[in-house]
Amino acid sequence: MTDSATRPSPNENHLLINAYTTHPASPLLTVTRRIADSGCNMVDARLSTVGRDVSVTALAVGSWDSVAKLEAMLTRLEREEGLKLVWYRTGPKPVQSNLLPYVVEVVAADKPGILFQLADFFDRQGITIETLHCSRYRAMQTGADMFSAQLTIGVPSSMHIAALRDDFLEFCDHLNLDAIMDPMKF
Repeated sequence: MTDSATRPSPNENHLLINAYTTHPASPLLTVTRRIADSGCNMVDARLSTVGRDVSVTALAVGSWDSVAKLEAMLTRLEREEGLKLVWYRTGPKPVQSNLLPYVVEVVAADKPGILFQLADFFDRQGITIETLHCSRYRAMQTGADMFSAQLTIGVPSSMHIAALRDDFLEFCDHLNLDAIMDPMKF
């Protein structure tokens, strides 16, 4: 195998960055500024406030030297601004054209283990969870503690969708979860 087969192309070096700080401050501006200043391009990003902290996950792409410059900038940023940062080199997500995107929404009275049981159900089916947002909240009308989750899953195209939906809804009925599973519409 040649050296060029194991190395990314010159402009295809990926750096995954996770940055954290305490609300109301946000690491978004400082991280995206460093990405731009280094000559890299941000190709994907997520921002979330969880508890009292704000997190940014960003995927930067650039030439080898631009990514190295960004890594040096992140080291200084962590030291000077007090942000919590984790970063590492990675690669692009492989194309999985055999997966069909579906949206799953679940609402239920909150109890320990719901998210684990959902993740376990999909894992046993060979289904990947691509995105997830879940939270606990108090119902306005009754004051009950509630659990809510929105997931995007990748269903193998060879899977029988009606059977999967039936199995999923039976699983949810058994756990007293109100749920839907629909194809993602773009």
